Amino acid sequence: MVVSGPSMAGDLSPLSYRLVPGQSDPLAPLPTPSVPAAPAPANVIAPTLLARAKAALERHGASIRNSDIIGIADFSLASRDPRFHVVDLYSGRIDSHRVAHGRGSDRAHSGWLEQFSNDVGSLATSNGAYSTADFYHGKYGLSMKLHGLDWSNNNALERAIVVHQAWYAEPEMVSQHGKLGRSEGCFAFGRDSHFEIMRRLGNGRLIYADKLA
Repeated sequence: MVVSGPSMAGDLSPLSYRLVPGQSDPLAPLPTPSVPAAPAPANVIAPTLLARAKAALERHGASIRNSDIIGIADFSLASRDPRFHVVDLYSGRIDSHRVAHGRGSDRAHSGWLEQFSNDVGSLATSNGAYSTADFYHGKYGLSMKLHGLDWSNNNALERAIVVHQAWYAEPEMVSQHGKLGRSEGCFAFGRDSHFEIMRRLGNGRLIYADKLA
């Protein structure tokens, strides 16, 4: 079954959401811990990929507002696997989620990312370092813009590559079809994962995406 989502291009309306009186803001930035950073466990994330993400964090430090928590997308794994890791560099905690890749990166819809592309109109996933940016309301609800920081993904804003929720990234897709559907290059998550990603990785944090040979 070929499942894909509509484009996000041209749908970057301003953020506008309301809280119930007395309710805390679920998307408020997390406080930065004052304890020294601890090494993240390497049993969940490939050590080589973790090292690349940490190097990207150091290289792009001037563009990263908060360096306590990072996201790492391991596109060496199939879309059925929890391959997007939220890493707390202070506590060492890692939470893993499923994430969809772009249909231009998987034209046969095998469930495996075959190639990256930064080209406008490619509908593909781009590799490299991203900084998270503004929230906004789009056709998938509350979403988050991304700035591409490397030559391999510096068209992210122009391509409207964002973090958003999608029905084709829900866990039921794996149980029914053995894989997630495909985005048009965005990082698309199921509802529960999407909320956690937005809450923990917003406010200028790093997302690093890559694939090991």
